[in-house]
Amino acid sequence: MKFKAQTKQNQLLERISTQHLVVGIDIAQQTHVARAVNFRGILLGTPLHFSNDDTGFGLLLQWMRGLQETHQLNDTIIGMEPTGHYWLSLAAWLKDRKLEVVLVNPHLVKKNKENRDNTPSKSDIKDAFVIADMVKNGYYTFIKETSEVFMELRVLMANRETIVHRLVSVKNQIHRWVDIVFPELRLVYKHLIGPGSLATLRLFPTPANLQKLTVRQVIDGWKTVMKRHSGERRAGELLALAARSVGAKHAERAYKLHLQQLLAEYDLATEQLQVIEDEVAAALIRIPLAEPLLAIKGMSILSVAGILGEAGDLSGYAHGNALLRHAGLNLAEASSGKWKGQMSISKRDRPRLRHALFMATMALIMNDVSFKRQHEVNVKMKSMKPMRSVMKLCGKLARLLVAMAHSGEAYEPDRAHPMKQTA
Repeated sequence: MKFKAQTKQNQLLERISTQHLVVGIDIAQQTHVARAVNFRGILLGTPLHFSNDDTGFGLLLQWMRGLQETHQLNDTIIGMEPTGHYWLSLAAWLKDRKLEVVLVNPHLVKKNKENRDNTPSKSDIKDAFVIADMVKNGYYTFIKETSEVFMELRVLMANRETIVHRLVSVKNQIHRWVDIVFPELRLVYKHLIGPGSLATLRLFPTPANLQKLTVRQVIDGWKTVMKRHSGERRAGELLALAARSVGAKHAERAYKLHLQQLLAEYDLATEQLQVIEDEVAAALIRIPLAEPLLAIKGMSILSVAGILGEAGDLSGYAHGNALLRHAGLNLAEASSGKWKGQMSISKRDRPRLRHALFMATMALIMNDVSFKRQHEVNVKMKSMKPMRSVMKLCGKLARLLVAMAHSGEAYEPDRAHPMKQTA
């Protein structure tokens, strides 16, 4: 089956009938703005400002019913931008009342704001009108219905990303602290964020603390927090470097407090990350497709969770190309006349899904026979640039994932890329 985006666009246009009231809502934190048009794009009624609560939502419903009665319209379709998290409550409230809610791409709203008045002006009222106009023209997507477990995965993986950013930040700050206060510690420990180095920083944070100790006292301290310590040689080396350290000698008390807080933040982020990853593993057990995906050499728990959390049920995609478009990995070209622009990926829609597919593809190239072989063919025989080959294999992975979801069959490397035996 061949996926064609234009066919989908035509279907979206055909759904807007002469009986539709098309409503566009500009989403904000506290006060939303709504405007309405008919199927031809003619403005109906006056703009509505309503609050982000049950009273405001009720006012919106009353306003739409009044317009339907006035203009004798039977159906309603409501479009909005997925602005941050502010749209979630309104969309859920409307869907509970059996009203059709669709989403428009914020990037397209920005591109289409000059269609009617040929000016770059921007306001909440104008944005609401632009959104309604785009829905009328078929530039919208449906809110993808996902089961509870896929929603859990998405929330967990988004939370994990936040924790990882915090963990990376605190690691960088620990490196900075060492460079200022005890730069010689790098000569003793190759990895500062290792058990030995962290134990030393917890017990003897500054060179001044170490200068008061003997080798035996350092080793006894290590024994209180580590089963296997570094030994007398490293302890002696540490004391010798501390005696001639060029680190900061001022504000020692403040630097100690700073280090204690950094280590506490590191411990908290590490513990939270482990809890999140345990929850992710438990959630994947409840998804039948996860087991055959994890059986693929190179597909980790986090890779599978990242893809399923952002994409949802893969059997809901007509083709792998639809998954690529959802991730923003579809190709985009800019050409005119005799000039042909360079092909690039669109980078539209879900960046987390794009990242998950890319990282999964890189892992498969390193571990899976089929992907590794295809990458070598692309680079060595077809003279592709390595990154172009990776992007091409992202497409292969997307089609493979959707095909597995539809067929229920396990992955077979030889079947995925049969190669003729050459003498």
